[in-house]
Amino acid sequence: MNYVPTLKKDYNERVKSALVEKFNYENMMEVPKLTKIVISKGIGEAIADRKLIDQAIDELTLITGQRAVPTISKKDVAAFKLRKGMPIGAKVTLRGERMYEFLDRLITAALPRVRDFQGLSPKGFDGHGNYNMGITEQIIFPEIDIDKVKRITGMDVTFVTDADTDREGKALLTELGLPFKKN
Repeated sequence: MNYVPTLKKDYNERVKSALVEKFNYENMMEVPKLTKIVISKGIGEAIADRKLIDQAIDELTLITGQRAVPTISKKDVAAFKLRKGMPIGAKVTLRGERMYEFLDRLITAALPRVRDFQGLSPKGFDGHGNYNMGITEQIIFPEIDIDKVKRITGMDVTFVTDADTDREGKALLTELGLPFKKN
């Protein structure tokens, strides 16, 4: 028997029916779903020290369980001493089982470790049901060994859904377990 992540099973058994009830969808195919999660890290100091990119790639690979790739600059910016084609960050795109596993670890292990956590801001939606959030310290993930970290850096996490509105996207992510602040 194949392994199915707990959150994916929960989505299929509980979340879909809850969203149908809330939004009165006529067809189960109308129910929004999480399509991918993109975790990215910009490293401004990488212009001077290329080893920082390798460290960022290694950290993202540890956190997500999938190999991260460097992001490359698209144009020259003389003020920042940046040349076209230089690596300036790292990112990883998660889909399928790995996406649900990462989301589960984010909700159950990482977010509770954030100092003074009051919930996620509901203002991170883009108008199409996608949600963006920032994480200020990579050390909230249990996979990162604090003793081996040279610099504390943050990262951006983007949840891409196929929802039509922010209201539907927020309902989906809330049902999946993301702890949004109450208004």
